[in-house]
Amino acid sequence: MEYSQMTKRVIDFQKMSFDNWYNAVTSLQNQAVSMMDTVLDQSRWLPDDGRKAIQRWIHLCEQEGGRFKTYVDDGFTGIEKYISESKTTAPTKTKTTE
Repeated sequence: MEYSQMTKRVIDFQKMSFDNWYNAVTSLQNQAVSMMDTVLDQSRWLPDDGRKAIQRWIHLCEQEGGRFKTYVDDGFTGIEKYISESKTTAPTKTKTTE
């Protein structure tokens, strides 16, 4: 197997692993947000400013998680592009007779 193919497979595996991890973490975060919404709905003693601060915090966590995924995906795209370019520009071995 060619090195670029092996490298591509390793990168694909790492990307798939990251995507699965990110989806699991996102599911946990969504569940935590749902639980927090329930707690906020039942906590009448919490002032509106506190509720708004918690809602902003939740929104920022979701937003930054999306940005993080975008950065990692862009990194994988760059690596894949580099691998495909190096594959096309790699010197080919020729058999020489002496």
